[in-house]
Amino acid sequence: MTKYVCKICGYIYDPAEGDPDNGVAPGTAFADLPEDWVCPLCAVGKDEFEPA
Repeated sequence: MTKYVCKICGYIYDPAEGDPDNGVAPGTAFADLPEDWVCPLCAVGKDEFEPA
């Protein structure tokens, strides 16, 4: 699975790890994240991420 990086702060979303602190299970693809999911570091939306 492709990792995605936040263009604002550099946070890397790794689908293998998910975002368990925010209710996203490991194995969740970036495309399958909820529409209201935001970067856990800087709180921008999914539209500010690009493939790593």
